[in-house]
Amino acid sequence: MWLFVFFDLPTETAKDRRNAAGFRKSLIKDGFAMMQYSVYIRHCASSESADVHEKRVRRLLPPLGKVSVLRITDKQFGNIMNFWGKAEVPKEPQPTQLELF
Repeated sequence: MWLFVFFDLPTETAKDRRNAAGFRKSLIKDGFAMMQYSVYIRHCASSESADVHEKRVRRLLPPLGKVSVLRITDKQFGNIMNFWGKAEVPKEPQPTQLELF
């Protein structure tokens, strides 16, 4: 069983940024790993274990923002298709042309 936590938290004020950072740090402390920015995942051995971690996420909720939790099976997780685009590499500067007579 896998738990996904998706969130969109405000970061306009210093307090909002502190709350968002605290939420992310708490997820990591609870065994979640970042899959993408604002998407964290955690494997749970059983449905009961997933229930425990869902309740922890509920207790960690910051006062503002949106948080969603999704539970999927190992088989569904195995069907995820991930794509990584090619990273742009800066072109090397062209060498200066030398003229020989």
